[in-house]
Amino acid sequence: MNYIEFDREKLVNINYAKSREILRCSRTGSFATTTLSGLNTRKYHGVFIVPQKQFNGERYVLVSNLNETLIINDMEFHLGIHQFKGGAIDPKGNKYLQRLVLDPIPTLHCTVGKFNFTKEILFLKESDRVIVRYIIEDDFDSATFQFQPLLAFRQIHQLTHENSAVNTSFSKIKNGVSYCLYDGFTPIYLQSSQSVVYEHEPTWFHDIEYEEDIKRGYDGHEDLINLGRIFVPVNEKELFFTIGLEEISPSTIKALFEKELAERTSRSTFFNCLQNAAEQFIVKRDGKTEIIAGYPWFGRWGRDTFISLPGLTLALNNPELCKTILDDMLSEMKDGLFPNIGQGDAVAYNSVDAPLWFFRALQQYTAFTKSEKKIWKEYGETMKSILSAYKNGSLFNIKMLDNGLIYAGGEGLALTWMDAIVDGKPVTPRTGLAVEINGLWYNALCFAIEMARLGKDKKFVEEWEEITRDFPAVFKETFWSKEIGYLADYVNGDYKNFQVRPNMMIAVSLPYSPISVKIRQLVLKKVWEELLTDKGIRTLSPSDPQYKGHYGGTQAERDLAYHQGTVWVWLLAPFADGLIAVYGKDAFPVLEKILFNFDSCLMEYGISTVAEIYDGDPPHKANGCISQAWSVAALLYIKWLLETKRK
Repeated sequence: MNYIEFDREKLVNINYAKSREILRCSRTGSFATTTLSGLNTRKYHGVFIVPQKQFNGERYVLVSNLNETLIINDMEFHLGIHQFKGGAIDPKGNKYLQRLVLDPIPTLHCTVGKFNFTKEILFLKESDRVIVRYIIEDDFDSATFQFQPLLAFRQIHQLTHENSAVNTSFSKIKNGVSYCLYDGFTPIYLQSSQSVVYEHEPTWFHDIEYEEDIKRGYDGHEDLINLGRIFVPVNEKELFFTIGLEEISPSTIKALFEKELAERTSRSTFFNCLQNAAEQFIVKRDGKTEIIAGYPWFGRWGRDTFISLPGLTLALNNPELCKTILDDMLSEMKDGLFPNIGQGDAVAYNSVDAPLWFFRALQQYTAFTKSEKKIWKEYGETMKSILSAYKNGSLFNIKMLDNGLIYAGGEGLALTWMDAIVDGKPVTPRTGLAVEINGLWYNALCFAIEMARLGKDKKFVEEWEEITRDFPAVFKETFWSKEIGYLADYVNGDYKNFQVRPNMMIAVSLPYSPISVKIRQLVLKKVWEELLTDKGIRTLSPSDPQYKGHYGGTQAERDLAYHQGTVWVWLLAPFADGLIAVYGKDAFPVLEKILFNFDSCLMEYGISTVAEIYDGDPPHKANGCISQAWSVAALLYIKWLLETKRK
């Protein structure tokens, strides 16, 4: 029995199989994702999804499905599975599935009539190419695979419909065919390891239905086009079929597949799965290395990058990768801020905390590499630039007040990680002095001063030291309430918001914390009692009237729940830091229990990875992205903490 394996009973159960999704990625940003049975239930599902540099690097679903048919001894077996408008499923190719194993790559064991075959799906690590291997295990007189590629050529967030602008022409290539549906796109090349017969017959498949998108309040129907049928007579028991952005020599496909397969990290254990998942977020494109925040719909986010970085790199003993990503992000810094979302012309800098998390990531990199004596020389000017921007005032009304605290925001702005907006208004309006922002600010200042001292920059130390000297007292006076017994979430003028949220925990977790051990204990106790679950930390106490225990429904309904009780895995990382800082080794059993509780989660929702969020109410159902960078990073980080703190 493999660590991750699904039997026939589960695979032919449509409801079970479509609630679990698999994901495979290249390091170029391309990926493939679908459900266990191959039924696409989201517009984000597809067998070949690729960034298009000419369209601002956005990712496009080029090929939605291969729609295979196996013709063996003159009998046709339709292996595909599609859902059409009204919930009709046709064909039902899942009935041929016997077993699915995901180690080291997705391998489907199938039975058609009395014939058995396997299908293996491999996305190349360093290029935009997917290869599928078919192995027929029994003897046959004649066998042919028929492929009807269902093409979309549309951005992942959009849908396509029958139209007259589509280019229905094709080009013959060695053992295959090339298509390009619209001007400006990169053509795709579909090839086999064996000779093919091609029949060109453009046909639209109408009203393909994406059930999950409909549940999320979106349009869930589209039309996909098949331009022709590709017949591959099986001359040997092994056959390869590949899709790429350039033509390849068919004679090299097998060797390329086997070479890539040999280099795959096994998914035979819980932590191997986490490592594999971590690697899938690292993307190298156009000379830069970045972190994808979550699959299948998020791109790069600045905040998520810095929060994820220690878990995805340092916890896996890869400080060089950590530094590369830090440096590449620095190339896009503006007015002391980092890109929050988007790239190129679509970039937005509306994140007050991303630069402060940059300091935290740099702090962890410095400790890991023991490079304290040289870090100021390399990053001192950057640190000065960010701190000065906050002190003197930057975009979005981000500024340091006379008492040293950081104020940010204004009407309609959501600048912290609790950034959901509905009808132009933040769901969690936190304009003013946010508790975690000021905790991160104090930590950044103290770290910068520490590095400046080692770098013998007396001028900088003298300029900032007075602020840090008075800061703990100002912080306590601003956020602490002895009567209530925990920290305010944010303060704006005379108003203090004391909703029980996890942001105060972040201030507890930092190496330089502006609060006493006693207050830290009380904060952690409050988090333990009202926010901690076995899947992460709630964003609001269930006792609060605004608490939402379930995440679902339309975009507005989901946004109203996103930070109003929904559980987030990433918050376990600062929780672990805080618990160890206050309780030392006594925290280890608690953290071990939390960590290994996620073992069973790898068989649910996003298979062999960790979801973005979970419902606030038990049983804490997984939701959001099927694979989230800072969720995976948090678990790897906790594992790393437990290992290093024991030494």
